[in-house]
Amino acid sequence: MDQMIDIIELIKIFVLSVVQGITEWLPISSTGHMIILEDLIPLNLSSEFVEVFLVLVQLGSIFAVILLYFNKLNPFSPKKTSVERKDTWVLWFKVAFASIPVAIFGFALKDYMDEYFYNPIVVAIALIVYGIIFIWIERTGESKHAATVTDFNSLSFTTAFKIGIFQALSIIPGTSRSGSTIIGGLLVGTSRYIATEFSFFLSIPAMFGASLVKLLDLGFAFTTVEWIYLLFGMFIAFIVSVFAIKFLLNYLKRNDFTGFGKYRIVLGAIVILYSLFQF
Repeated sequence: MDQMIDIIELIKIFVLSVVQGITEWLPISSTGHMIILEDLIPLNLSSEFVEVFLVLVQLGSIFAVILLYFNKLNPFSPKKTSVERKDTWVLWFKVAFASIPVAIFGFALKDYMDEYFYNPIVVAIALIVYGIIFIWIERTGESKHAATVTDFNSLSFTTAFKIGIFQALSIIPGTSRSGSTIIGGLLVGTSRYIATEFSFFLSIPAMFGASLVKLLDLGFAFTTVEWIYLLFGMFIAFIVSVFAIKFLLNYLKRNDFTGFGKYRIVLGAIVILYSLFQF
């Protein structure tokens, strides 16, 4: 090995991966949490590796979606009828069509957003604004009386594309990819459940694409120990994501998004205070 595994760094990787696995799926913004965590428990590793790690650890979360929805998303399943296999292909086409906006705007503006908008105040404002939108949607009943799309067969390509536009807004730090997508779904008439599941499916091409771009940009030149850190982080994010996804789906059977809206507002306030008073 190039170096010995540092237990302290491994613990930091564990904590960051747990938080990533939770915040990737709950609409509460992983960026807002990472701003504080990266300052409290900075990784004493190369800056290039840290940059790659924070993107690639998300792949662990994606594998959780693939595992939990493997049968639903598998168009080759022998358990499905020909009609069901066709419906699965159509769902994938809708995901691909809805992914166009984030592919275009993400590729064109991601670096600009990270350079000029990635700061605690912008993140806090995004947290608070989206938190207010979640509360407004639930209290005005928009997510109830406007839920005309209650299954994926009734989700049109046009509606899917509109949701994709909202996902593209997640390039603004602090908005939360899942938060933007779910809000978009609710506003264009999907049920909470469909909005949430579609946000899961849209994450697959979005995160694989982001990971590929990051790897092409920075390469694979990791040490053996860094590979261990990365694979360990991805595994932890995968395990945590499985539970986070199941929790969210069960939570939505009895609750709405108001609680997440309130949490975002509180977290936004904490980020502002932390940025103003940190030493």
